[in-house]
Amino acid sequence: MPELDDRRRWLVLAVCCLSMLLVVLDITVVNVALPAVRREWGAPVPALQWTVDAYTLVLAAFLLPAGAAADRWGRRRVFVLGLLVFGLGSALCALAPGTGWLVAARAVQAAGGTMLNPVAMAIVATAFPEPAERARAIGVFGSVSGLGLVLGPVLGGALVDGWGWRAVFWVNLPVVAAGVAGALRWVPESRAARARRFDPVGQLLVVALLGGTVFGLISAGRSGWSAPAVWGPLAVAAAAVPALGRYEARRADPLLEVRLLRRGPLAAALVMAFAALCAFGAFLFAVTLYLQGERGMPALRAGLCLAPVGVLILVLSPRTGRVVGRSGPRGPLLVAGVSLALAGLLLLPVGPGTPVPVLLAVFALVGVFQGTVNPPISNTAVSGMPGSMASVAAALASTARQTGSAVGVAVAGSLLAPGVAAGGAAFASAARGAWWLLVAAGVLIALLGAVRPGGRAGARPGGRVEGRAEGRAAADRVAADRAAVADRAGAVPGTGTGAVPGTGAVPGQAQSGQSPR
Repeated sequence: MPELDDRRRWLVLAVCCLSMLLVVLDITVVNVALPAVRREWGAPVPALQWTVDAYTLVLAAFLLPAGAAADRWGRRRVFVLGLLVFGLGSALCALAPGTGWLVAARAVQAAGGTMLNPVAMAIVATAFPEPAERARAIGVFGSVSGLGLVLGPVLGGALVDGWGWRAVFWVNLPVVAAGVAGALRWVPESRAARARRFDPVGQLLVVALLGGTVFGLISAGRSGWSAPAVWGPLAVAAAAVPALGRYEARRADPLLEVRLLRRGPLAAALVMAFAALCAFGAFLFAVTLYLQGERGMPALRAGLCLAPVGVLILVLSPRTGRVVGRSGPRGPLLVAGVSLALAGLLLLPVGPGTPVPVLLAVFALVGVFQGTVNPPISNTAVSGMPGSMASVAAALASTARQTGSAVGVAVAGSLLAPGVAAGGAAFASAARGAWWLLVAAGVLIALLGAVRPGGRAGARPGGRVEGRAEGRAAADRVAADRAAVADRAGAVPGTGTGAVPGTGAVPGQAQSGQSPR
């Protein structure tokens, strides 16, 4: 990439932030639109689950190969293609004649989304070669995701109430057009010096693992746990785990770095990332149905009720990053886990007549949880990693987030399905299963944060990885810079901010795309 002047660099950042806003908005906007979709088509709960999970599943499964494609064929080219595919998916969603078409169109949207935020982070990191300026730029990039979570429920509610649920997809098209025009005008082309090779067998096994798990969980709400439609996909997912481990361990350029999973801090970070987004995905799905279905709120009012979550994420994420950099991740992880568990406990008695101020206070606790959980997870994921491995570790954490979100929606929908049909006390009773999921995830995060919190952002990386002999001082500097930048970014569910999943682009060093040997 040629050297850019200051004005051009910040225009590049603005274009990349636009893509971040687009993808994050689509997560919360669609949740607000689900009750309207249900009313128009009489859609069952599994169809609503797939409307959300088709998007997150494709994102989780294809983040890594999308990054490899960008390294090989050019980041601007893949970024523009991602915008166009996302726009096509949005138009197909808006024109969908039924739930099956809507779910398929959401998968098309997600295919475009895999080519946006990870690639956008690589573009930003390459456009800002000076570490301090890069940290500032990535901080802006990450904070835009918080802005998206603030605006999403309110914008979605206004669009649904004013023009119907299809408007939440039509509104994407002018944003896509602006992004394509800006990328073609201001974003220079860049590639990795050495792109990772594609891994089609590993990719199929990942799809079998994630798809089988979510398909089985969603089917359980409709068919019961003993049905072949449930245990069949779950058996496929279970069989894919050892097959994926054996196959990936033999590859020089694996899609999944299996050996990294043996590292304690990374394993803890992946479990926490999965648990955090599993809980948050379940919360958004269940609360949306509760506010609009059980309480009869219009979409805009329901969106305003969720606004405290986004505001607190926007305010707390960058501050949490600074705390992690000074003192390590233990404190923020304990705050996040306790806040989530307390929110789940307080939601247990919630019913149709619960006062709105009580709900807002509980939702604020969820905002505290989300605002304090992602920076320490990013730090824990890269803690002790040599420079060549940190981007891969962060990519795994991003994939764990997306997978957790899909599983959370699947579990919540399976628990809520009987209650949605009956309504009233039956819904409140069914929803308690989702609230207990929040409690369990919060306790798990707090325990792992206390036992295996990782190190401070500037701590010395511990140990080496097989086959690598990196100098300790160099590894210290790279890992410290990377972790600090990841924390400033304030990663948000499903976005993978704070690192560049699958692209080899890591804050603090040139983007080579090389895989560890």
